[in-house]
Amino acid sequence: MVKFKYSSLIDAPVEVVWNFHERPDILNLLTPPWQHIQVIHRAGGLEVGALSEVRIFVGLIPLKWLAVHTEYDKYHFFTDEQREGIFEYWRHRHQFTAEDHKTLLTDDIDFSLPGGFLSDFFASWSVMMQLDQIFRYRHKVTQRECRIHH
Repeated sequence: MVKFKYSSLIDAPVEVVWNFHERPDILNLLTPPWQHIQVIHRAGGLEVGALSEVRIFVGLIPLKWLAVHTEYDKYHFFTDEQREGIFEYWRHRHQFTAEDHKTLLTDDIDFSLPGGFLSDFFASWSVMMQLDQIFRYRHKVTQRECRIHH
């Protein structure tokens, strides 16, 4: 199992940052322009049972990614887990912590790649670099959008 964590302080209260994540177009907003992802279906908001289905393109090959929300505590956290996709295991907890009228936003991810330990060992550095780029982008967009709507 590989662990990835990315945090930043968003200049807006927890309620504003949380509400931003409830937007129906959130997946499109938070997808970096260099990622080739197509949102197929999203239902249920952030609550337990919510569903997101996307198509990820690896070169010209489309791969299905299905994630289900498994935990939810409004204004504190929600968790999604991969049910179908490219990882052996994927669990992503989105945490929102109030700090002096601002929000510490933390993305905490546990994942395993197909092939077990050796695959995790040799490929995790590449996935970690990609995740770092993706979440830098996502937090930058969140900062911008929450500042506009605050």
